[in-house]
Amino acid sequence: MQALDPQQQAARLWFESLRDRICAEFEAIESEAGSDARFDYLAWDRTDPSGAPGGGGVRGVMKGKVFEKVGVNVSTVGGSFEGDFARTIHGAAEDPSFFATGISLVAHMANPHVPAVHMNTRFLVTTKRWFGGGADLNPPIPIEEDTAEFHAVLKAACDAHDPAHYPRFKAWADDYFYIPHRKVHRGVGGIFYDHLEGGENDESWDANFAFTQDVGRAFLEIFPRIVRRRMHLPFTHADKARQLEWRGRYAEFNLIYDRGTLFGLKTGGNVDAILMSLPPLASWG
Repeated sequence: MQALDPQQQAARLWFESLRDRICAEFEAIESEAGSDARFDYLAWDRTDPSGAPGGGGVRGVMKGKVFEKVGVNVSTVGGSFEGDFARTIHGAAEDPSFFATGISLVAHMANPHVPAVHMNTRFLVTTKRWFGGGADLNPPIPIEEDTAEFHAVLKAACDAHDPAHYPRFKAWADDYFYIPHRKVHRGVGGIFYDHLEGGENDESWDANFAFTQDVGRAFLEIFPRIVRRRMHLPFTHADKARQLEWRGRYAEFNLIYDRGTLFGLKTGGNVDAILMSLPPLASWG
């Protein structure tokens, strides 16, 4: 993979620093619960189909008392899309060369009263340059206080940049995180955005990078607060059964509809890192 330009390097460093802050906070929660669980990190390298080095990443996974399974991955990859897949990617139809860097997080919780969560933000370069990502809350047993606060924090992050962001990106999440064959939403929503563009010497790049950073900061603000609020609540066998059934729906979405899963598999990413989003246990009636 070629040397990174200043924008690519800045984005990569941000995603890696956000990973470090999130993992430290999640480990602190485990310590508060009397657990010594820590993240296990595994670096992986990617080879482009051309045979050239294609970057790589680090898969981080923790299994503890509060976080039954949480994965926090970062990757920085580049090369060329293969075949028809290039035509499905913004700006790659005529030139299949690409660069991508980002963070991807999925947490499946031990207590059914603590919501699972997904967060992903990324920067891609084809013949275009753009940011995408978002965060969404996935409670097996929804609690209105948590849903409202999660959305309020994301709305505040959006409103600081553009009052039109939150209604647009909330609706996008509602559309995207939907399981058509079940006719249900995956969770209680959040925000989802894509193709926030900016050129190499374009002020819009700085603005969209700042927004993407604030999405990460908003996640780090709200999700640990919800976890601490709910992680000691008692639960029943029926609550756990409901959680496992809900996880089955989550797995269906990620394997059938999720764009990030498809992108990772189509670009030769680390399979274990890509599929870390799958829950440790699930059930189908």
